[in-house]
Amino acid sequence: MNTIQLLVGDEGNRTAVRRLLEKHYEVDTDRTVRKADLYLVDDRTFPEYHTDLSERVEQSHPVFCPVVLVRREANGVQISLPNPNEREDPVLVDDIVDAPLDRNLLFRRLDTLLVRRRQSKDLMHYVSKLEKSNASLKQFAYAASHDLQEPLRMVSSYLQLIERRYGDALDDDGEEFLEYAVDGAERMRDMIEGLLEYSRVDTRGEMMETVDLNRVLEDAIANLQMKIEEYDATITSDSLPSVEGDGGQLRQLIQNLLSNAIEYSGEDPPRIHVSAERVGTEWQISVRDDGIGIDPDDQNRIFDVFQRLHNHDEHPGTGIGLALCQRIVDRHDGRIWVDSTVGEGSTFTFTLPVAADPGP
Repeated sequence: MNTIQLLVGDEGNRTAVRRLLEKHYEVDTDRTVRKADLYLVDDRTFPEYHTDLSERVEQSHPVFCPVVLVRREANGVQISLPNPNEREDPVLVDDIVDAPLDRNLLFRRLDTLLVRRRQSKDLMHYVSKLEKSNASLKQFAYAASHDLQEPLRMVSSYLQLIERRYGDALDDDGEEFLEYAVDGAERMRDMIEGLLEYSRVDTRGEMMETVDLNRVLEDAIANLQMKIEEYDATITSDSLPSVEGDGGQLRQLIQNLLSNAIEYSGEDPPRIHVSAERVGTEWQISVRDDGIGIDPDDQNRIFDVFQRLHNHDEHPGTGIGLALCQRIVDRHDGRIWVDSTVGEGSTFTFTLPVAADPGP
C-alpha cells in the first residue's frame, strides 16, 4: 500500500483529512518529514516544511517524489517562497487541490501521482538492472577474450610444430587437413581479438575532444594504403567538419567503413566518396560506394556481432567490423544506418555531435 505523509496542520482539519485518507492509503501522521510515497501539505504549514521537503525530494532523485498542497478558501497566507512578499508558484508542489476537498477528485489526483511515482521507480529499477547487465557482459567479453587467447596460442604453436617436424611425412590429405586447422586457428585468433576490441570501446576509450575528421580520414587512408593499391581503389571526399569525439575510435570507425567498401566492390575498381552534412546539432557523415550492395532484408542484421553475409572464401573477415562501428557510434550518442541497392552500391551514414564553439 502507498504511504502518504500528512503534513496538514490542525487548522486544516487534520483529523478529518487523516480519516478520509486512511481508508485508501497508509497514512503517516508524524510531524517531521520522513520517507513516504507522497506528501500532503496545506497552504499554512507549507513554508514550515519547505526545507525538509526539498531535501527529501532531492534524496529521491531521479525517482519522482510528489508533493500535493491543499489550498483553502479565502486564505490570507501567501504561498510564497523564498520571499513571502512576492507571490510565486509554490516550489516543489506537483499538484494543488482546493478545500473543501472533493474526495473522488482528491483520490484521482493522488492516484495519478502515485502511478507516476511507481513508474519512475520501475524505470530506475530496470535502468539499474540494465547497467549491471551491461557491466557483466563487458566483463565477460573481456575475460573470455583473455582466457581464450592462451589455449589458442597453444593450438597454433603445436600446429606449427607439427608442420615443421612432420610436414614432409604428410600426404596430400594430411597437408590439406593441417592447412585447414592452421587457417581455423588464425580465424579464431582474429575473432577473439575483434571481440576484445569490441568489449573495450567504452572502457578503453579516450576523452571526448574536438576532432578534425579530415585528419582522421587521412590516417585511415594511410592505414589502408596496401589494400587501396591492391584493389586500385579511388577515395574522394568533401571537406569534413570538426566534431566532438574520440579521435582513435573515429579513425577505426571510418577505416572499417572504407575497408568494407573496398572489399565488397565487385568486379570494377572501387570508387568511394566521403561526405558530410550538418543537420541541427549533428553532422551526418556518409561513406558511399558503387559496390555489390546489400539486400534490404540484411541491412539491419549486418550491425550485429559475428553476422556475415558471405562465406569466408568469398570475403574474409570476422563479422565484428560493423558491430564495432555501431558500438563506437553509440558511445558518441549517434546513429548509424545503411541505404543500399543490390548491384548499385551502399551508403553508410552515421551521426556525430557538432564540436563545441570555443568562443572568442
